[in-house]
Amino acid sequence: MNSSEYGRIRIRYRTTGTGPPLLLVHGLMTTSYSWRYVMADLGAHFRVVAVDLPGCGGSDAPTGATFRSAEIGEWLGEFQRALGIERCAVVGNSLGGLPVLHRALTDADAFRKVAILHSPLLPEIKHRALAAALTVPGVATGLAAYVRRRPYRWAHHRTHYFDETVKSLEEAGEYGSPLASAAGSRAFVRHLRDGLRPDDLAALGRTLSELDSFPVPLLAVYGTEPDPIVSPRVADTLATHLPSARMVRVDRTSHFVQVDRPDAVVDTLVEFLHP
Repeated sequence: MNSSEYGRIRIRYRTTGTGPPLLLVHGLMTTSYSWRYVMADLGAHFRVVAVDLPGCGGSDAPTGATFRSAEIGEWLGEFQRALGIERCAVVGNSLGGLPVLHRALTDADAFRKVAILHSPLLPEIKHRALAAALTVPGVATGLAAYVRRRPYRWAHHRTHYFDETVKSLEEAGEYGSPLASAAGSRAFVRHLRDGLRPDDLAALGRTLSELDSFPVPLLAVYGTEPDPIVSPRVADTLATHLPSARMVRVDRTSHFVQVDRPDAVVDTLVEFLHP
């Protein structure tokens, strides 16, 4: 597809089901594969489109591109238009929730309903420390090289579930294979750097806190267990900032609630997203 943000790039996406369109947006280091346990059941109600974002999975990694949440949000709009799924419902997991929120705040007609699953929303100390480290000359390049040397081990150890036994070699291959190339590992580091910029997270938090209500119906689903990437306390902050949002906490889940408790997530999403 042609994109004003990233030029002409090849995008991989998976589809299933029939009905009103539903766009699924994955998070950092993962791909559309992260929706594997919920796609079939969601497909009984929706035409599901699960995309690999630019620089992730089977999609092209644009050379020298930046991946700030607002930029990915603009790209999502172009992807919607290319597939003819404007005004669809959308679900974003983890870092994938941020461009979804940006897109909805920029264009209230972009999505019919929005759901985010365990997304970061405010800068934490670890985000500021990461941002500072990645500004040191050579650190970003060195991290990409390190990831590229052992991509499958890196992917395996940095995918966090409540029940770690659900991890598999297939999953390590899906997430690790893109990291094995120079372009893929560099794109991952750029997503890490750009997607978790503390100033962008702080600006989004301020915007949400100033709203009387979100432009469209918003569901926020968060896990309850410790998570090294996103604290479950983010849900409390969002509830304070945006009381109009519907909040759901799912027990015995961590970062990937759709993997830890797929049945509970499907039931929650279908009830909320159904026309």
